Amino acid sequence: MNSNNPFFKNKAFTNTSRAEDTVHEAKVIDYNQTMSVSGTINKSFLMLILLVASAAITWIMTFNGQNPMIIAIGGAIVGFVLVLIATFKPQYSTFLAPGYAIFEGLFIGGISAIFEVMYPGIVIQAVSCTFVTFMVCFGLYKYEIVKVTEKFRSVVIAATLAIATYYLISWLLSMFTSFQRVDQGNSWMSIGISVFVIVIAALNLFLDFDQIEKGVQQKMPKYMEWYSAMGLMITLVWLYIEFLRLLSKISSRD
Repeated sequence: MNSNNPFFKNKAFTNTSRAEDTVHEAKVIDYNQTMSVSGTINKSFLMLILLVASAAITWIMTFNGQNPMIIAIGGAIVGFVLVLIATFKPQYSTFLAPGYAIFEGLFIGGISAIFEVMYPGIVIQAVSCTFVTFMVCFGLYKYEIVKVTEKFRSVVIAATLAIATYYLISWLLSMFTSFQRVDQGNSWMSIGISVFVIVIAALNLFLDFDQIEKGVQQKMPKYMEWYSAMGLMITLVWLYIEFLRLLSKISSRD
């Protein structure tokens, strides 16, 4: 039941007893309701709408000559904090998930606008690539062309952890030394690394789909729809940013 998306890796998705899941939960939760696929999809679309609406704020700021970075970075930090809270307190996802979409949208809008100024047309390309990747992965999973086995899951988890470790160590080294990350620049090696990261991010989607399906089968509480939608949104945001980076590297070679 492990997922390569760290957001899904907590007791809310590992307890097999629904009674254990509801111990010490907030009284506002209706325990007679259970998680459904359609409910998760609807909440994912709602979160996407909130994210896009929020992103429009920092996007407009940029093209009006204002610097959106303070708000964008602030949004990213708050969004990360909300994810951490939801990881330990999934019963509050009903409020945390929409909040994450709004604050993360501020970050996405600012970053997207900056890339768009540097490389006109890159945002619509990144959005299209993300959407197509999502639909392809969903179709492959739905029709069981790709099945999530324990080996599949283990490989993706290991690759994701390796990428996260590399990003963290590289970020720390670049802060205190003159270390240059090999994934920066527009070299073919850098482009190859970006392609690899995008593939791993896309494979995350299969595990997220599988985790959502298992949550429905285990009759998880209704609030887990928000929790699952939030986890799926995290993967999509990661995939979108990686597409932005890849396309910018390719564009800079022209």
